[in-house]
Amino acid sequence: MAAAERDGPEPGRRSPLTEPGERLALNGMGSFEWDLETGALALDDAGMAVLDLGPGEFDGTREGVGLRIRSEDRVRLAETIAGALEAGGDTYGSYFTVQRRDGREQWTHTSGRVLRDGAGIAQRVVGILRDATAELAHATVLRKLEAARAQQTTIVQRTTEALSRAVTVDDVTAALTGPGALERLGADGLALGLVEGGTIKIIALSGESLEILSERQFTRLDGSLPLSHAVLTRQPRFVTSLAELGGEFPLLADYLNRIEFDAAAYLPLIAQAKAIGGLVLFYRRRTEFSPEEKNLCLGLAGIVAQSLQRALLFDQEREFATGLQAAMLPRRIPEITGGEIAVRYHAAWSGREVGGDWYDVIALPRDRVGVVVGDVQGHDTHAAAIMGQLRIALRAYAGEGHPPSTVLARASRFLAELDTERFATCMYAQVDLETGGVRAVRAGHLGPLIRHTDGRTGWPNVRGGLPLGLASLFEQEEFPETRLDLVPGETLVLCTDGLVEEPGTAITVGMDALAQAVRSGPQGAGALADHLSDRLWERWGSGDDVALLVLRRAPDPGTRRAPRIHQYVHQADPEGLSEARFALRQALRDWGVPELADDVELAAGELLVNALLHTDGGAVLTMEVLPEPVRRIRLWVKDRSSVWPRRRTPGEAATTGRGLLLVDALATHWGVESRGEGKAVWCEFDVGGSPRSAG
Repeated sequence: MAAAERDGPEPGRRSPLTEPGERLALNGMGSFEWDLETGALALDDAGMAVLDLGPGEFDGTREGVGLRIRSEDRVRLAETIAGALEAGGDTYGSYFTVQRRDGREQWTHTSGRVLRDGAGIAQRVVGILRDATAELAHATVLRKLEAARAQQTTIVQRTTEALSRAVTVDDVTAALTGPGALERLGADGLALGLVEGGTIKIIALSGESLEILSERQFTRLDGSLPLSHAVLTRQPRFVTSLAELGGEFPLLADYLNRIEFDAAAYLPLIAQAKAIGGLVLFYRRRTEFSPEEKNLCLGLAGIVAQSLQRALLFDQEREFATGLQAAMLPRRIPEITGGEIAVRYHAAWSGREVGGDWYDVIALPRDRVGVVVGDVQGHDTHAAAIMGQLRIALRAYAGEGHPPSTVLARASRFLAELDTERFATCMYAQVDLETGGVRAVRAGHLGPLIRHTDGRTGWPNVRGGLPLGLASLFEQEEFPETRLDLVPGETLVLCTDGLVEEPGTAITVGMDALAQAVRSGPQGAGALADHLSDRLWERWGSGDDVALLVLRRAPDPGTRRAPRIHQYVHQADPEGLSEARFALRQALRDWGVPELADDVELAAGELLVNALLHTDGGAVLTMEVLPEPVRRIRLWVKDRSSVWPRRRTPGEAATTGRGLLLVDALATHWGVESRGEGKAVWCEFDVGGSPRSAG
């Protein structure tokens, strides 16, 4: 082998394979020689020209050859050569791209021959390089078209997917202006308008500097602006010079000079052969719209138009359904004496899927008030219509003065006689805010929640019957009443199941969450209703209607000279007695007479135990200061039994009968009075005085 062949070609020298190099350069073809032992690589002048390598840029190495070759093509070319060398092949060929200094992309082809020794070991590679742009020009166009089609397909698919989840018009605008929306559309800015009467209302803007267009939120549909012109003529307009567009539409010229875009597509939105709005897509650094790009814009306009049409129909149906529902609910809540009432209503979110939930507050004879919440089966306008009829019927029966059990029985019969298969659940209570007496009935509905003056909450056991309608169908129109006491300052909460039900979770979880929210909420009825709405509607979502009614009996703290406390002790509440004793001791300390705490607490315990053991229900405990003529403490324990207690003289072995004797010994006076449907046992303690005989 010659010395030159053994040592390899000198870096940067002309390859000896082609003579003369000038002829090859004219043909866009050059040659190379690569010594595999030393790694040295030689290119002739024509090869340097093909690879667009200037004087001094090529260092005679394999890496130097790839200075202007795309990185992915360098990897692929290296793999092709390595495959030929390892497989024992003699030749190879490959296409790759060269990024020339003037910015052009040049297709290039190389073919090489592997020269081996007698043992088959590769020694050198010699070959040619040629500009293949001309022969691959058609392929390049096809590749660009394919890339453009792929991009357009992606834009259409992503936009369709985003808008497929849009239900309302607000959802559509959010999908077009939210994060990543402009990228999905392949645009740099967007304006969306809806036809409203004889105007176009801009409902969405997205893109830098476009906020100035909000100054023309409403424009007349008279063709004086490019968007209204596109809508009127139903013809798209593709603009590559906004300055020229401003000359044609002087009203918009000032705005177009201030926005940072070069081109725009004004597209009418056509749905069901009607122009419902217009879409403007703005672009930067665009000088033309190819036929494919125009078709893409028209396709996007069609997708947006269909989504908007569907959303407009949904919003119209929603407005109709919620309007019907609102018309069936009370227009106002009557003012009451001795308390405050607040109601809240949350409508379901899905189109005509409105529910039959309702609430009502009914003024009753003898200064009482009826409160009701209910839910008609189903989530449609028929349920809302049934709800309205049932609410009015129940209000009429209650207003006639019937007891709660009769009101629900007649309402059940009324529903059963309607031409419907729907049933309804209901919770109804008559409340006397002067005495605090509550007569409650249930028809397959959730019972009330009560918050006591000390902050505790409880679900009293309110007996119930079958849902309205079903009760009459099965001839079981029995709705037993449960008597409750609402002491001053206590709160009654009624709601439909949408407030406590979460899909996939037991209703007890929601009931516990409601109780916790009531415990932590503010005192006022309105503030508490807002607190529950904010806490629980956000937690459960908006998939069901919710009716909420909060009634609070006015607190009765007495006066500064004659303070007063009230507390209700449930018969089934084991902690009620100890909490009542603690409340009494704390109040006496606050009133400056802690020395009476032991006697008052002991007497109250005896009276409460008697009421809870010997009557059917709980007891209301009241303690107050009577300032005149002698300052003294009076304790009341009220129950619903009409049987008066009597003082007995128990024997030495008796285990009962000493309660009133103990009260007689501790108190200055004690006695019994009739109170409405029950009685009140009272006792007094002189402040600073000594006990004397009872009477």
